[in-house]
Amino acid sequence: MPTLTRRALAAGTALLLLSGAALAQAPIVIKFSHVVAPDTPKGRGADKFKELAEKYTGGKVKVEVYPNSQLFKDKEEVEALQLGAVQMLAPSLAKFGPLGAKEFEVFDLPYILPDKAALRRVTDGALGKRLFDKLQSKGITGLAYWDNGFKVMSANKPLRMPADFRGLKMRIQSSKVLEAQFRALGALPQVMAFSEVYQGMQTGVVDGSENTPSNMFTQKHHEVQKFITLSDHGYIGYAVITNKKFWDGLPAEIRTGLDKAMTEATVYANQVADKDNADALEEMKKSGKTTFVTLTPDEKAAWKAALEPVTADMAKRVGKDVIDEFQKEAKGGTQ
Repeated sequence: MPTLTRRALAAGTALLLLSGAALAQAPIVIKFSHVVAPDTPKGRGADKFKELAEKYTGGKVKVEVYPNSQLFKDKEEVEALQLGAVQMLAPSLAKFGPLGAKEFEVFDLPYILPDKAALRRVTDGALGKRLFDKLQSKGITGLAYWDNGFKVMSANKPLRMPADFRGLKMRIQSSKVLEAQFRALGALPQVMAFSEVYQGMQTGVVDGSENTPSNMFTQKHHEVQKFITLSDHGYIGYAVITNKKFWDGLPAEIRTGLDKAMTEATVYANQVADKDNADALEEMKKSGKTTFVTLTPDEKAAWKAALEPVTADMAKRVGKDVIDEFQKEAKGGTQ
């Protein structure tokens, strides 16, 4: 073989080896998509996970965070995860009902959670794990529960009594429980993507909505809603999920680093949720653009009475055993 040919072959082999080494060192990319602003509890939690994941895997993982529905809207994102178009999401717990995991809708039931301590007992307990197990058959692995907070109501009229809801078009995310909740109040539930709510309020397509203070403030809902009622009637939380096939295919040491990052990001995100909601309420009050309504004990009792049938009506859909277990764990009981 001529010397030149041998040199060319040697050079080609070296290039192949170099390119192989470069490929071997290329980081694993995790696209983390979500539908809210970066400065919300979920947004900041996602950014914290990115920081910690890249740190604990020594740069072997690169996390790309896409906020504000940049990649997919509410209705599209779970399917995108199942198809592998993104690797990680943090959808609200209400999103799993339409997927066939109706048990998750227990979190949407009105007045089922008295406080955050009760919530933690559920998400950290046997039921929280069992709910995640139900996602496996959908090609999804559950990684963590993240808080947003307790919901308030907004509208262009003061909402003090259940009768005040009559005929109002209230935006909801897709959830049969939330639909039943508003029908019980005499309102007309309207499913609408979160990214479209501000414009919907501005143009009168919807009259109001329910959400956490941090979500309302970062999307400027208070600028197009005259009243906010501090009802704390329901809870919004998220499940951080990943594509099962992707997750199972990761090297064990990478998964260990990502698990550690997720554990710490969860603590951080939940702390942020508490602070951000308190700060958002304060900022909206200071803006003077909306009037806040505080329910009297009698008014809150009327809300609870009007919404109590929703839990009974939804038992067949969500599962009476799931509701019973949820309520027992929330109260600190054991199975």
